Amino acid sequence: MKAFRFFISFRIYLSLLAVLLFLLFLFFPQILSKEKPVIAYMAGTAILMAIWWMTEIIPLAVTALIPVALFPLLGIMNGKTVAATYFNHLIFLFIGGFLIALAMEKWHLHKRIALRILMLIGTSPARILLGFMLTSAFLSMWISNTATTMMMIPILLAIIIKMEEINVAEKVRKIEKGLLLGIAYAASIGGMATLIGTPPNLSFVRIFKIYFPEAPDISFAQWMFFALPLSFLLLILTYGYLYFLFFRKDRKNLKMDHSIIKKEYQNLGPVSYEEKWILSLFILLAFLWLFRRPIEIGQEFIIPGWSELFSHPKWITDGNIAILIGILLFIIPAKNKQGFLMEWKTAERIPWGIILLFGGGFALASGFKESGLSEFIGNELAGLQNLPPLIILLLTVTTITFLTELTSNTATVETFLPILASMSVAIHINPLFLMIPATIAGSYAFMLPVATPPNAIVFGSGKLNISDMVKAGFWLNLIGIALLTLVSYFYLTWVFDIGINEMPFWVK
Repeated sequence: MKAFRFFISFRIYLSLLAVLLFLLFLFFPQILSKEKPVIAYMAGTAILMAIWWMTEIIPLAVTALIPVALFPLLGIMNGKTVAATYFNHLIFLFIGGFLIALAMEKWHLHKRIALRILMLIGTSPARILLGFMLTSAFLSMWISNTATTMMMIPILLAIIIKMEEINVAEKVRKIEKGLLLGIAYAASIGGMATLIGTPPNLSFVRIFKIYFPEAPDISFAQWMFFALPLSFLLLILTYGYLYFLFFRKDRKNLKMDHSIIKKEYQNLGPVSYEEKWILSLFILLAFLWLFRRPIEIGQEFIIPGWSELFSHPKWITDGNIAILIGILLFIIPAKNKQGFLMEWKTAERIPWGIILLFGGGFALASGFKESGLSEFIGNELAGLQNLPPLIILLLTVTTITFLTELTSNTATVETFLPILASMSVAIHINPLFLMIPATIAGSYAFMLPVATPPNAIVFGSGKLNISDMVKAGFWLNLIGIALLTLVSYFYLTWVFDIGINEMPFWVK
């Protein structure tokens, strides 16, 4: 109880400190710049938002609205301009993707996919772990990691109850911890693989475009070509790590029954008309995302993009496609019930708070640029150019990985990306070399229940202690940092054709 009171008091004091720092920069802007006080105003606002995001002293979405209130008053940005940053094609990408996810949940297609994969994998404890992790990672690529975890936990708890009936409960306890952590970790890892898998990925695309408007778009397929292999490697390493930590000693002493999974699947009944439609639309959406733009394999083989069939292919975005499929959900009638595949009552579950959080990050990024704060910070950090690029990359990934344990993943990424964009230019490093790994590191939240919703959900099962999560998550963080650093240094540079110390044409 004392620890809880201390934590609450600490949050309040830290939040008040943020207000004091904001006022300090507001009344004494010469601390940073005598010529441009707006730099100090922006720095104070950024500190206020970052700390309030970290402490969640008020809802994250409310903190995200601060730019709308303060930027015009402080002369950072025009009120109409800052308001416009809150809604763009990436927001529509998120809305369209979430409509598909809600439709899958409504007609239980997500549960059918999960159970089917588990039936194919097998029922030994190690195979159950692999099945749950593969299923969670796959679903999290397309629907939110929170929804994925919420869907998988009841299935897992049913299996654990069955395991305890067949075996001594004490023998199952250690393995159930590994299974719970496996779901949470896999949900976070799977989200890294696609642009819509987790909010920080979309934030990167928008912030990158704000800072480098002449740069080529980061397409859905291009992101997957880099992030999917990375995600798969980390998933395999995480599986091996959890197996060693929780399964190695007790795997032979446990028996398991395949019937519970089969029974759950049979209870779903035959594939319904609605499920067939949604699965078809889901596959169509993935296809349209993947092949919207031409895909170059080497220098000679090119798979043409379907958008080239239209007169203005560059006008077509992944957000347009997501909304097109989303609209079809409201048009195609349902067969077993009155209405359509999707109705607005279900669509109201779209997390509008996250959309405001997106907008706040986009506005913050624009404020960094318009005020000159990004350029100021970049110049101050120019001394880092004396360090090898690999060390700079390692420091960036490590900082964000451990910071995101205490703060919102999206808020952390949206705070740091503008700084990295300007710093990269100042020290003559290709911005993609630091910004993409930093974005992915924002999803490395493996230690604490508060770090990300999947962690909080599995912790809420009552079968894990914080010490279990900290011990397992700390070492997994280190594994993830090493993997991300090496893969980015050698593979990212190839996928995006990056010369680390060569400034591309779109940097000005």
